[in-house]
Amino acid sequence: MQVAVKKEDLQKYHGKDTWFQLQPVSADSEVQGKVHLELRLSEVITDSGVINHKLATRVLECQGLPIVNGQCDPYAAVSLLGPSRSEAKKTKVKRKTNNPQFEEVFYFEVTRPLSYTKRQFDVEEEDVDKLALRVDLWNASNLKFGDEFLGGVRVPLRVLSQAGVHDAWYFLQPRENGGKSVKVEELGSLRLNIVYTEDHVFPSEHYTPLRDLLLHSANVAPVSASPAHTLGEVCREKQEAAIPLVRLFLHYGKIVPFISTIAHAEVNRTQDPNTIFRGNSLTSKCIDETMKLAGMHYLQVTLKPIIDEICTEHKSCEIDPVKLKESENLETNRENLRQYVDRIFNTITTSGVRCPTVMCDIFFSLRESAATRFQVDQDVRYTAVSSFIFLRFFAPAILSPNLFHLRPHHPVSLICKTYMQPTYMHTLKITAAENIYMKVTATINMLKYDILYSPPQFLDLISTSGKWDQRSIETPIMLKEGFMIKRAQGRNRFGMKNFKKRWFRLTNHEFTYHKTKGESALCSIPIENILAVERLEEESFKMKNMFQVIQPERALYIQANNCVEARDWIDILTKVSQCNRKRLSTYHPSAYLNGHWLCCKFSADTASGCTPCTGGLPANIQLDVDGDRETERIYSLFSTYMTKLIKMQEACGSKSVYDGPEQEEYSSFVIDDPQETYKTLKLIVSAVQTLEQQHTKYKRDKFKKTKIGSQEHPIGDKSFQCYIRQQSESSTYSI
Repeated sequence: MQVAVKKEDLQKYHGKDTWFQLQPVSADSEVQGKVHLELRLSEVITDSGVINHKLATRVLECQGLPIVNGQCDPYAAVSLLGPSRSEAKKTKVKRKTNNPQFEEVFYFEVTRPLSYTKRQFDVEEEDVDKLALRVDLWNASNLKFGDEFLGGVRVPLRVLSQAGVHDAWYFLQPRENGGKSVKVEELGSLRLNIVYTEDHVFPSEHYTPLRDLLLHSANVAPVSASPAHTLGEVCREKQEAAIPLVRLFLHYGKIVPFISTIAHAEVNRTQDPNTIFRGNSLTSKCIDETMKLAGMHYLQVTLKPIIDEICTEHKSCEIDPVKLKESENLETNRENLRQYVDRIFNTITTSGVRCPTVMCDIFFSLRESAATRFQVDQDVRYTAVSSFIFLRFFAPAILSPNLFHLRPHHPVSLICKTYMQPTYMHTLKITAAENIYMKVTATINMLKYDILYSPPQFLDLISTSGKWDQRSIETPIMLKEGFMIKRAQGRNRFGMKNFKKRWFRLTNHEFTYHKTKGESALCSIPIENILAVERLEEESFKMKNMFQVIQPERALYIQANNCVEARDWIDILTKVSQCNRKRLSTYHPSAYLNGHWLCCKFSADTASGCTPCTGGLPANIQLDVDGDRETERIYSLFSTYMTKLIKMQEACGSKSVYDGPEQEEYSSFVIDDPQETYKTLKLIVSAVQTLEQQHTKYKRDKFKKTKIGSQEHPIGDKSFQCYIRQQSESSTYSI
């Protein structure tokens, strides 16, 4: 059984819950492709002087025929249908192609020939309107079941103009009365909610007024009076507004200030720190969408390997005795679950260096807003970030890896619930039995809590901003520290006395080293002065596990305790410096000693690098977004909800005039500043109406220029009357 909705009817059901009658599935109803036909009606004078009319039907070609059982060997059956006759002819079979070129002509008599008999013609058939041409496409099959029907088209001969010629493309249609006769009520019905969008995108300059209004949203005070926030207020679902807004702001590099502004406003409206960002607000939906777009690669490289491994091993993690199979052991399953949760959590909390910059900047703004609003609660700066990165980013990917292209199915739901339990147990709909059996992971939960809230931390790293203009307000966060060996800067000769053991300390502001832990810094390198962080070839000093922190004047050479420690330092230093404007594209993989570079032998210590930098991590994720298309979608939303825009204007007037209780019909809108909001609404309505006029003109002009029956616009069920009207108009104009 199936439900079929024609494309031209989709807009009629947009955004509505609609019941559709189920229909039987028939091979004759599943068709695709189009056919090019040419019909010519001509007069033929016989030897006796009688005028007969003949129809020449030329089957030129087809395009986009379906592949049946791995092949397509099509041919066309052509029939002239009348009230009492059906005469059929066939083309040659075209092998192994679903775009056949036929170029065959068939002739049919449409008036009484001299050999007229009652058995041949029961009625007068000089009237062409009584005749129709039928062209069916078939796939020649060697199977015993016969040839497969590919689609057909019925062309009434009244389409022939006064010149007697008709040349047009047709969409293939299902077979008439195909399939078995089934009572509709016996099959039942299916309720669907269809969301259909069709974008007609104009040149960029048409969208300038509306686009500029939207991109200026972060600068509007209060932000609730901005065009972007207004869109979220009038849309039925916040997600509806968030998707195009995020893509637009990402495309123009303004997503961070916009989300920071609306998040700050939401935090200020929040009374309880325990409910921060818990609702489905425009802020949360915009952050969700941003993480989905900018963080997809991050998810892939972080979770896919471990999820693939878990799914391949097929170890049971069921810890509910009621659901245990006879061959399973409860203690073994508990240990499997504990190990998997540990591994996934450790994988996540060591992935901070791969978190995209745009996500880090957003998390930074969330943390700062939350910490400023709830200064007494020291943990709120972490919960503001963890509510997104864990609950809304990693957890959905673990629970439904198929939705994030991690796996084709989702077998790790219990692991996901356990992983989310420490701070979000009360937000989950977990059964009492599951809750009891999850207590076996209490040790893991304590470990997770320690990881979340003790520096240096994963949350500290991913909520570190790469924007240097924010350093004045950002509290320094210690990211990593430990003993390493460094080579004295500026020394040109090799000597062991040049290497000293020092205590290194990295914050999001600076990289320093000290004689011992707790003493004042001997050297401080601002993060913005780090131009590259790369490995150093072992041949330079005959020492392993070395890397270099390259600065404008010189490089600092450092030896880590082991290869893992070296990799960790390189990753985290690269992460915090990846937004530096003067980052190098090339570097020297060896040291500068005895008056030359050991790698390229150049003598000048200022010589450009000889090897491309590894690049570390991208400063941001480049997305394939069409800004004009997203603006067009936002226009469509404003146009759809124009009634609400008008009601919001009325609400602004009501709040401006009356100081009494808010009227109930306007209470659904957030209006902090009625006058500023009214100004914004007026600009929005003006921009939308201008675009509406351009769309109307476009549709009118397009209808005049569209040639129904061309290859680009084949004739279908709905377009036939339009074609007849066009033919009638063209005949009138020719007169």
